[in-house]
Amino acid sequence: MTNPIKLKKASYILSILLIGISLPVLAQDVSLFQQYNGRYDYTAIGNTMNTVENGTLGPCTILTSSSANLSLNSDQTIVAAYLYWAGTHTGDFNISLNNIDITAERTFSDAIDSSRVFFAAFADVTSIVLDQGSTDYTISNFDLNAVIAPYCPSGTNFGGWAITVIYEDSNLPLNQLNVYDGLQSVPDNLSISLDNLNVLDNENAKIGFVAWEGDRSIAVNEQLTINGNVISNYPLNPANNAFNGTNSFTGATDLYNMDIDVYNIQDNIAIGDTSATIALTSGQDFVMINNIITVLNSQLPDATITIDDATINCGDTAVEIFYTVYNNNSTDVLPAQTPIAFYANGEFLGTSETATDIAINGSEINSIYLNLPESSEPNVTIVVIVDDDGTMNGIVTETNENNNSAFSEIELLVIPEITILPNLIGCNEGFEISSYDLFEALSTLDYSEDEVAFYGSLEDLEIASNAILIPSDYNNISNPETIFVRIERALCYEIFQFDLTIENCPPYIPQGFSPNNDTKNDWFNIQGLYDIFTAHELQIYNRYGDLIFVGDNEKPWDGTINRGLNNVGSVSPVGTYYYILNLNDPNYKPFVGWVYVNY
Repeated sequence: MTNPIKLKKASYILSILLIGISLPVLAQDVSLFQQYNGRYDYTAIGNTMNTVENGTLGPCTILTSSSANLSLNSDQTIVAAYLYWAGTHTGDFNISLNNIDITAERTFSDAIDSSRVFFAAFADVTSIVLDQGSTDYTISNFDLNAVIAPYCPSGTNFGGWAITVIYEDSNLPLNQLNVYDGLQSVPDNLSISLDNLNVLDNENAKIGFVAWEGDRSIAVNEQLTINGNVISNYPLNPANNAFNGTNSFTGATDLYNMDIDVYNIQDNIAIGDTSATIALTSGQDFVMINNIITVLNSQLPDATITIDDATINCGDTAVEIFYTVYNNNSTDVLPAQTPIAFYANGEFLGTSETATDIAINGSEINSIYLNLPESSEPNVTIVVIVDDDGTMNGIVTETNENNNSAFSEIELLVIPEITILPNLIGCNEGFEISSYDLFEALSTLDYSEDEVAFYGSLEDLEIASNAILIPSDYNNISNPETIFVRIERALCYEIFQFDLTIENCPPYIPQGFSPNNDTKNDWFNIQGLYDIFTAHELQIYNRYGDLIFVGDNEKPWDGTINRGLNNVGSVSPVGTYYYILNLNDPNYKPFVGWVYVNY
């Protein structure tokens, strides 16, 4: 079944439409690689491997190393450094930077036709640039000499490299810096649409490129436009010759067949703009765009969320979800009452919202109780989406609309099956009541007493309410009576059940009594008889075999005589008497014995 949960529709996706000839090797669309929100800007250095601008008259040679200088001021803190290199043929992906071996982490390819193919490569060199700082950087072991010969006759032999350095500076305004990369050629027209912008101020807005294989001598309909306006950087980058072997950061004009260019676009993008269109054209010159960076003064929050923990109770489909909402990588506060939606296995459960404004790089911790469907399987996927009102729609414009969700797999603690234990049998102490040590029912189990509680109902057990207070000395309240046991375990608890039943145990018959009215042992107290064997009959005989007393449940023998012609009501004399006790219970035969009476 298709999961109805779909993450919020991505924004800030760079859409590239290439209109032109079909190439044998597919290019990689230039798309968003990284985004930085804060007081950020960038610079770029690099150099060519060509000794002169390529062409049919130039020498067919190429360098294996070249250098460039990076110079940052003390207020500029390096955040990231990305190395791009490119050249003729299918690729040299293992080079050196300041004698440190570099292997390509990502590669790109493009082509004019099947015999003229090109490559580009990428490596994150942040750690190296952080370590070495402002200094000369040299690319070496970059050797295309063995493969360039077939490219020289058509003037497509080239090699070069560039390092884009993103830095943070507390003196800068709050900017959104986007790093795009790929490898797309511009034989005719390349249109790039930047969507979901929120331009606060266009001061110092800029766009920069790293491009390969541009020729200074070819300037046919070669221009860059922003929102339909032609931009230039004269005299370094004329309006009709954007790709002419220059570095706008340093003013260099000898980067043969590569460009590191940056343009100020503050007059070509307006405050309040929500989109911008960049168009690159070249009527003749074959140019490949490898890297684009935009810097715009834009104030937007960026809501993200994590699921931190979950509280799950045994047998309960209500769970408490603990979560944190963040506003990192942002240039504005995330407003209070930003909605948060919760889903379980694709089913909407409920919403919450942020309680306060969340500052840039701030966060807010909260929790919510969610009632899962009673039919939920034990394994449940909880999905939470910030800036979602429960209909997959948001209300806050963000720097990144594609990072609003988080999920967590949780396992419900299902009520365990009840284990039936053997009954506890108690002796009837009268009126079908007996005393029990309930722990005796657990003799086969491994437990400690502080983990155990006894209950009179399953409902009380499930909510841990009304536990039996003294289980070691318990009197039943019915016959039979069912007792439920809850034993706490590491994750959940176990449930056991047993019955308390009553049986009439054999009575204990004493061998003497003293009916002298001293309140001690004044009657023939047969224990476990009265109010238990209620239908019993007791017959007492003297030593001559005469029946002198007949009693029952209502008439115990107190030493008086109630049978015979002459002695009814008199006290039996000291001596030995014989009894016949008939319990009138099919489980017992009559008891016969003697009892001694003394005063």
